[in-house]
Amino acid sequence: MKSLVLLALLAPALAHADPDADDTATATATTAVKVAPPPAKKRRLYVRLGVAYLHPFSSSGPLTLANVDGAASLAVKDGPIAGSGTTIDSSTVPAAIIGYTLPILNDRLSIETILGTPIPVKFEATGTLANQSLAPTALGIPTGVMALGPQLGEAKGVPPVVTAVYALRDSPTLVPYVGAGVSVLFAYDAQVTNPTLTMAGKPDMSVSPAPGLVLQTGIDARIWNRVYARIDVKFIALMQANAEVDHIQIQTPELPLFGNVEVGTAKMSVWVNPLIVQAGIGANF
Repeated sequence: MKSLVLLALLAPALAHADPDADDTATATATTAVKVAPPPAKKRRLYVRLGVAYLHPFSSSGPLTLANVDGAASLAVKDGPIAGSGTTIDSSTVPAAIIGYTLPILNDRLSIETILGTPIPVKFEATGTLANQSLAPTALGIPTGVMALGPQLGEAKGVPPVVTAVYALRDSPTLVPYVGAGVSVLFAYDAQVTNPTLTMAGKPDMSVSPAPGLVLQTGIDARIWNRVYARIDVKFIALMQANAEVDHIQIQTPELPLFGNVEVGTAKMSVWVNPLIVQAGIGANF
């Protein structure tokens, strides 16, 4: 009888000392405090490779002559040529968008730029500059100087673009966005290509840098894993290119005594305002 009473008193202590019971309690506690896995690392750098089509919405004032002197002053005068104008042709080049997602605004804000091959910038004559002679007569005598036609000059352009881009929705598959920024068109290797203007010598041509403001929109669509396709549209406003052609000489076939006549300097001011449509595919890194 005393043994039964002793066992009854020791039973709770024996149960508490059971190693299997301790293991069960420990496992339960571990399960209760289990830490959730860390979130996936945000891939902030991204690249989209493709092509860009540039369509300038160009307009210009009249071509203006300056420093007209000597025999040339018998046929032309300083000042604008009435009805004349210039425009810039469209082009397509390989290009890439490179961006970086900033760790602010819930990862919706990015900084982007465009890298690509130099853009061929072709200046074309319009109006009377293309269709009529620059100097049809001198002292009432025909000079034989032909109309220029559309071809005028060309250069290679590099337009650095930097924009801030904001994602309109937080989605892993389809992300529309808008953006804004700045751009500057730098032109180099400018040259006159018109045969009438180069027949008697090669004039010097230069194009000043042309800054502009950029508006942007587009959409990113995930194709597979980290691979995305993109359609991007940019419009660059207030971009004005000023070109100058110096040491223009022309031949006067009907007035052989004049020989080659130096006309002076021609100045052109063109609003470029290009629309850039870009398609590409790439990945987030």
